[in-house]
Amino acid sequence: MDTPVQHEDTYVERLVDMDAVMQQVAEHKGCGTEGGNSKPSCGSSAGQGDMPTEIWEKVKNHPCYSEEAHHHYARMHVAVAPACNIQCNYCNRKYDCANESRPGVVSERLTPEQAAKKVVAVASTIPQMTVLGIAGPGDPLANPEKTFKTFELISKMAPDIKLCLSTNGLTLPDHVDTIARYNVDHVTITINMVDPEIGAQIYPWVFYKHKRYTGVEAARILTDRQLQGLEMLTERGILCKINSVMIPGINDQHLVEVNRAVKSRGAFLHNIMPLISAPEHGTVFGLNGQRGPSAQELKALQDSCEGEMNMMRHCRQCRADAVGLLGEDRSAEFTTDKIMEMEVDYDLDTRKAYQAQVELERQAKVAAKQEELKELAGSASDIKLLVAVATKGSGLINEHFGHAKEFQVYELSTDGAKFVGHRRVDLYCQGGFGDEDSLQTVIRAINDCHAVFVAKIGGCPKSDLQEAGIDPVDRYAHEYIEKSAIAWFKDYLEKVRSGEIEHTVRGDADIRQGALISVA
Repeated sequence: MDTPVQHEDTYVERLVDMDAVMQQVAEHKGCGTEGGNSKPSCGSSAGQGDMPTEIWEKVKNHPCYSEEAHHHYARMHVAVAPACNIQCNYCNRKYDCANESRPGVVSERLTPEQAAKKVVAVASTIPQMTVLGIAGPGDPLANPEKTFKTFELISKMAPDIKLCLSTNGLTLPDHVDTIARYNVDHVTITINMVDPEIGAQIYPWVFYKHKRYTGVEAARILTDRQLQGLEMLTERGILCKINSVMIPGINDQHLVEVNRAVKSRGAFLHNIMPLISAPEHGTVFGLNGQRGPSAQELKALQDSCEGEMNMMRHCRQCRADAVGLLGEDRSAEFTTDKIMEMEVDYDLDTRKAYQAQVELERQAKVAAKQEELKELAGSASDIKLLVAVATKGSGLINEHFGHAKEFQVYELSTDGAKFVGHRRVDLYCQGGFGDEDSLQTVIRAINDCHAVFVAKIGGCPKSDLQEAGIDPVDRYAHEYIEKSAIAWFKDYLEKVRSGEIEHTVRGDADIRQGALISVA
């Protein structure tokens, strides 16, 4: 294995071309680079060999539909759809909120024309942005004119960007032909039940064909329309992701049945998300004390459904105006006032050059993982454990412990490293000092992990983590996540076999969803 110094040199050399492209992007925008680091100042784990070529082409650079792609590619949402035609007990839409990170929240609403210019501006500044989604803050198909006008404008101005929409599915069957006509290749449907009795506990009402329905009748209409729309989309070859909110005591066990129902109708991916139910968000569930699931409960349900179809575990439950890589939000950089003042020249060649370099990075990461897996092959052990990783993206361990706003979680076994989720946390470093209260929330968020991989960590948090039984690992700084995790796990197994350590099962962990976001 390379020493950290040797690897750091290789990593810097490997990024030279990438930085050159970014420099061109920066200069093109008139902002150049600053400092000495040459940086500009301005959905499943399946790989290429696991699916048909036409499907791979649709998902390879889609961060929501490919877990592997989400380390490298960015997405954005535009908030052009304010109205909604159903009420969910877990939803409270906010149209002028800058400090919450959850669905239904935006800082400002846009017209289709404003949205189209914003997309072009973002795609010109962030060349790894490959996907445009409309996800609210209401329901895109309750605002069909605004939604499809936005898609029409973007398809003309930025034809290389993939188009997506997310919907509750109530009016989906009415718009399938239009969705296909605008080449929207990816549709997400939120399906929380296929039993109207359960649905009545989630949805107070739906508004359908100029009439408000409540209770079981409302839920029956909704589920019938959702499943009909799913069938119609898959018949046309449109990839469908199903979002389901796990609500303990209401639909948690029932989601296994939902999983079977959507699989039988051709869904590509199932995303089971934890309920966000903090009282301060003002939702019905939040105000009546409905709890969300623990990390262990969520993983157990996802694991039980995984044998049926592909599971998405990297969802961040994004705002309806999110911009950037999953797990980050750069929307504050692209407010309407800023966008309207920008002169944008959409440079498709630069975007292609950058993305070609990203693909080389991806290939190098996969090769490194396979190399480490060869050494793990033949190890006989039934041990499975979780580790947390601090990362800024690109599949690298490249974030300081104190600067991490989330940790990515991998399950390690003799089969290798498998991404299973993420944990949002409060920043530990506050103005150069460590916040001990925040540190305790971090420890609770990764309490089910045996180790945490970081680029760097201070002495105090390292000591507290060790006391909590979590191994702080900084010897793989700036190396590939999966390769490093497998190498660490191989050493761990050797220590268990030699009797140097005794393997123990960790406890449960907290899920912190909807954490505050930074505002520029």
